[in-house]
Amino acid sequence: MKTIHKSIYLLFLAITVMFASCEKDNLPNGGTPRIQYVRVTNPVSADSLLVGAAQGNLIAIVGENLGGAQRMWFNNREASLNPTFITNTTILVNVPTLIPTEITNKLKIYFSNGDSLLYDFEVQISEPSLTNMLSEYVNAGEVATIRGDYFYAPLTVTFAGGVEGTLVSVEDKIIEVRVPDGAQPGPVTVTTNFGETISDFWFRDNRNIFLSSDPFTGWWNADYVVTPSSVGPEDPVSINGNYIRFKKPIGAWSWNEVAGGPASAMGDISKNVPDEAILKPSDFNLKFEVNTVKPYNNNTLKINVGLAAEDNNGYQWMPPYDTKGQWQTVVIPFEEVVASYAVKPVINPDGYWTRLLFHGAGDLDADISFDNFRIVPKLLK
Repeated sequence: MKTIHKSIYLLFLAITVMFASCEKDNLPNGGTPRIQYVRVTNPVSADSLLVGAAQGNLIAIVGENLGGAQRMWFNNREASLNPTFITNTTILVNVPTLIPTEITNKLKIYFSNGDSLLYDFEVQISEPSLTNMLSEYVNAGEVATIRGDYFYAPLTVTFAGGVEGTLVSVEDKIIEVRVPDGAQPGPVTVTTNFGETISDFWFRDNRNIFLSSDPFTGWWNADYVVTPSSVGPEDPVSINGNYIRFKKPIGAWSWNEVAGGPASAMGDISKNVPDEAILKPSDFNLKFEVNTVKPYNNNTLKINVGLAAEDNNGYQWMPPYDTKGQWQTVVIPFEEVVASYAVKPVINPDGYWTRLLFHGAGDLDADISFDNFRIVPKLLK
């Protein structure tokens, strides 16, 4: 570790010497400080001048009479100065990582003789980045969790329908927000002082649902369907009408069809797999909501979607998975699903074979619920 620190120190020192060597002997030591330009510190790109830089970036400030620099501020955040990296012509400094609470787009240097120097320089702070939601289906009044990055307060979360959620907590990578009345299916928008981002994912995504049990269709197990009116206080809440609950002990390699059937039995819902997903699976995800009252810790769930007939060894959603009695959204790249099938899907305007099948190694004391199986675009168009 000491060797690494020494190497970094020597690199910074070499860069400092490189920037300073051409001019330091000719500049007056007692003159007025002046910044000529700011540039990157990589010698290979030394001619790359900067008008701004991201948080934490190392920059080189080049000018005259800079040797007396004692303190430096970017907006209203102070940078950490190392005297080793300060010469009369060059200052090496990292842009502060803390988010400014006042934006001036200025850097200011204070000198030992009382002088100060103001220079235009933008700290480039990222707009919000939205990755996913813990569950894309959350009832009004309940708390939704949004994952991503650059969640700098103050911020707002706006749902489709133009309604704003009430913030419960905000961290750099997680937002918890109470879902307002009037929230509609569609993207969510997160806005900070540094930008606005619309999600690629949809809240309450109702696109291209090919299995939902609203109403029940198919060959198997209508008695697995739970209606909102039948939900008790110990049962998973209903998040979108009916849901499927598979609740029973099963043995290793036993055959347990949960839902599905051929297009003729499934009805029009079997036609909801988009043609584009069949032609270019890499642009789409398979998504569904799951709720494990008991952990899914054994056996295998085999999923058939977009096929002309069953594939008994098709895509296998493997344990472990435990939501601890809460609904969560599962996201699987659709190209992985398609790659698992012996016969690749082809477009069929009459619809497709669908099946959920528990069949695999290990006994499972199952209590697992499903809803909203869908094939949706990865990116918002």
